[in-house]
Amino acid sequence: MLGRSQIEELLPMEEALRAVERSFKLKAEGKVIMPSKLYLDLPQYHGDFRAMPAYINGTAGIKWVSVYPNNSNYNLPSVMATIVLSDPNTGCPLAFMDGTYITSVRTGAAGGVAVEYLARKDSTIIGMVGAGIQAKTQLMAIAEVVSKIEEVKVFDLYKEVSQKYVKEMNAKLGLNLRVVETIEEVTEADIVVTTTPSTKPMVMNKHIKPGTHINAIGADAKGKQELEASILLKAKVVVDDVEQASHSGEINVPLAEGLIKIDNIYGTLGEVVAGFKRGRESDKDITIFDSTGLAIQDIVCAQLVYKKAKKRRARESFLELL
Repeated sequence: MLGRSQIEELLPMEEALRAVERSFKLKAEGKVIMPSKLYLDLPQYHGDFRAMPAYINGTAGIKWVSVYPNNSNYNLPSVMATIVLSDPNTGCPLAFMDGTYITSVRTGAAGGVAVEYLARKDSTIIGMVGAGIQAKTQLMAIAEVVSKIEEVKVFDLYKEVSQKYVKEMNAKLGLNLRVVETIEEVTEADIVVTTTPSTKPMVMNKHIKPGTHINAIGADAKGKQELEASILLKAKVVVDDVEQASHSGEINVPLAEGLIKIDNIYGTLGEVVAGFKRGRESDKDITIFDSTGLAIQDIVCAQLVYKKAKKRRARESFLELL
């Protein structure tokens, strides 16, 4: 049984980055089993549950995660999750652990991997659209892979949220963060990260200059959309999973409305990581990573935590014998 505090100690961002990178590569190589995410929609309660099973690296597991946007009214996180790992040889449960922190870290790590492979190497200016919990791990991961960050511009519809984020992340990462007043200003950046629950475009085509990389993180369910569809038409669009993104990612609304086609999707991040497809090919390319969150990301991070926890327990048991 592993709680959040233990997982925070056992799962640093730099290790999560490499684990998630491996999970994308293994997926592209056909070495994982990952059924489609199952949704249990409960509109009468203003939320939903998602069951996310996967097999990777010799471990089977499932994440049971809830998304309740109004939970701030109850002083609870909007996303809460539990992960169960099992031995595929016997079906025996190996570990029960908090999945809320893992969900946030692995999503941030996926964004970091995307930046590493798709953003310009000389990127120095980051624009954060949305300043909630997910914006924190996105920036933590980007700070691991971008060699020089000169400025981080932050915009949220609620200015006090932006101010709190800037104060906290300045203290945590020692970067130059500042609050900006408009979408236009925050998107004047080399890397733009969107982490909102919006159901209508916030970032417009006119806001995005050539060479920009966008991590589109917020759209994780049907009807959600943060980017104007015309941006997708002029960009190299990379998804984590084509099927999942098509019904719940940034591309889901433009696809449903016929504004883009599946052919407009360049490929998956796993294909880029594995070397099957090239990432950025020009400093003028606009690249987009459409992240919906994959079960393999959860399970590979949970597996890492489980193995480190077992080693720690064995070491502590040995010391007790001395």
